[in-house]
Amino acid sequence: MAEVLVLVEHADGALKKITNQLLTAARTLGSPAAVVTGAAGTGDKLADALTAAGAEKIYIAESDDIEGFLVTPKVDVLAGLVESASPAAVLVAATAEGKEVSGRLAARIGSGLLVDVIGIEADGTAKHSIFGGAFTVDAKATGDVPVISVRPGAIEAVAEAGAGEKVPVEVPAQEEGVTKVVNKQPVVVGGRPELTEAAIVVSGGRGVGSEDNFHKVIEPLADSLGAAVGASRAAVDSGYYPGQFQVGQTGKTVSPQLYVALGISGAIQHRAGMQTSKTIVSVNKDEEAPIFEITDFGIVGDLFNVGPQLTEAVKNHKG
Repeated sequence: MAEVLVLVEHADGALKKITNQLLTAARTLGSPAAVVTGAAGTGDKLADALTAAGAEKIYIAESDDIEGFLVTPKVDVLAGLVESASPAAVLVAATAEGKEVSGRLAARIGSGLLVDVIGIEADGTAKHSIFGGAFTVDAKATGDVPVISVRPGAIEAVAEAGAGEKVPVEVPAQEEGVTKVVNKQPVVVGGRPELTEAAIVVSGGRGVGSEDNFHKVIEPLADSLGAAVGASRAAVDSGYYPGQFQVGQTGKTVSPQLYVALGISGAIQHRAGMQTSKTIVSVNKDEEAPIFEITDFGIVGDLFNVGPQLTEAVKNHKG
């Protein structure tokens, strides 16, 4: 059975949820082979978790250049493995960096590219949610080794322990002219889950009305559920919440188990970023709001009444 390379997403010595999802998807196409990139010692920290998640083989590419240069070292490592291992496919996360890695890799190896995939079949057919979720389409890449970026949260992870064989891989020296990272400033995220990793997301829109109301209504509900906080483009443009939390076509794409939308009309731009959520709950005082077209449980009402009641109900349920 041919290997399927999976570029591992990790942070602070732990796997991100999307890695487990990618390994599950890889199992559909062949034998999952995790590709760990990072500084010295990264592979050992992640090996047990990768083995438990289903990695039959773990390629470990460790070098200071991984973090010292922008994207290129990861592309170099993957391109080298494509040449030496002849995998059935390469899977990466459809994050901002993952999309760039996948695009560069596909161009490097002369293969087809499938972007922002929400499902993969055994024959290599990929499913896409397009036009703001209005259509689901199937596509298949040309080339011997398709490169596929998978939307975080779109595929349910199913752990199935693998052999976890470790294989060291050399990181090629970076050529002159490759973009070098000279400074990093970590984003302050607080104690809530990362937006694209969260199982539950509570988002507010223009109807929330102010930054203060986000703190009074949206955040307490999110915290009661252990959820991440999101915001519509209208809310971000109005200055109610920082841009890093924007959900939508020009923001982040999420596919949580539960998506709660308060005061969001449901314009196509926003729906494109959350329509593949497993269960959608919406609160809006306009019964004609487009968000209700894709909502599983809708409440026509004032979010300033409903939001606090939901928060209190969740707290009471927890006891």
